[in-house]
Amino acid sequence: MDFLTLAKTRYSVRRYTKQKVEREKIDKILQAAHAAPTAANLQPVHLIVVQEQEGLEKIGKSANIYGAPLAVIVCADHEKAWVRPFDHKQTGDIDAAILTDHMMLEAASLGLGSVWVCYFKPDVLREEFALPGYLEPVNILAVGYASGAPADPERHAQTRIPIEALVSYETL
Repeated sequence: MDFLTLAKTRYSVRRYTKQKVEREKIDKILQAAHAAPTAANLQPVHLIVVQEQEGLEKIGKSANIYGAPLAVIVCADHEKAWVRPFDHKQTGDIDAAILTDHMMLEAASLGLGSVWVCYFKPDVLREEFALPGYLEPVNILAVGYASGAPADPERHAQTRIPIEALVSYETL
């Protein structure tokens, strides 16, 4: 499958079967994160893979992961992130987003569904997983086998702004 087809086929899954994600697939998803680019190659991200019931229940105190049997808590490491010298923008959250996107697309290529969760209580997640102060939970990637019919890959024509509104050339 070419990249654009994969990107169009992937959708946010909010209902999962109980089937566990195989270790080989988890490893490939994590390898995709490992291959993701980060600012200045500082790799200021830490991933917490959660698949045991106790850990999933801890996440459930902070967020809805829709019954997914696997979740990856994606954290930015503020002690390692590159900082742009002109305005002091720290890129940890951007780097975390890039890793998440790589994992999400790899999951789709493996026949798995996922949903990128940013609606969560960071203080609860921080407490439940004893995160040190320098690690910021940026998002949670819920992963598993989708239950139900997949979204139409051509839905973007109706659900996205026109490409002309998205893009300008040379000037605004």
